[in-house]
Amino acid sequence: MTRSGISAHQHISTLARIAIFASGSGTNAEEIFKYFQGHSTISVEALLSNNPEAYALVRATKYGVPTFIFNRKQFRESDEVVNWLKEREITHIVLAGFLWLVPETLTKAYAGGIINIHPALLPKFGGKGMYGMKVHEAVKAENETETGITIHEVNEHYDEGRILFKAICPVMPEDTPESIAGSVHQLEYYWYPKIIEKWIEP
Repeated sequence: MTRSGISAHQHISTLARIAIFASGSGTNAEEIFKYFQGHSTISVEALLSNNPEAYALVRATKYGVPTFIFNRKQFRESDEVVNWLKEREITHIVLAGFLWLVPETLTKAYAGGIINIHPALLPKFGGKGMYGMKVHEAVKAENETETGITIHEVNEHYDEGRILFKAICPVMPEDTPESIAGSVHQLEYYWYPKIIEKWIEP
């Protein structure tokens, strides 16, 4: 679970400050909020979204986590998002159902400091457009006997960063994409906060 060194911009502190990026419901984000409540060295300091309607924003507000909504131009054509994160001394970024490709400005500013969870066993069923139910439908269509989650560091390519952890669950012949999704969600909720903690504090 080791990771590369902290980027130069990150100040030395006993407290790691996480920002979560989410595009949708935010169920994984909420599990992360709960896990790190009262943690001695890691705190969730922000939730950012590209979707003003994302329920993740409601969940963040419920936990008292500041939110920031941005559009594609702010994200891809300016330093606005990076500057917002730096102003809040964010040290680590966690993607939790975030659907846009992370631009180079962000991957460089947080080299080795961005993590993502994918709802399949990479390198299978990864890449652009492979998210949510599309992944589980593809797993079913290919008659896979197992699936799971892959937690990986993030670079400027979809699902190609260094793999940190995988967890596997069986796919039974009678499973539907919906039941597969349910099994994978349980792995996500259980493992993602724990692996984030080990990634930050190896």
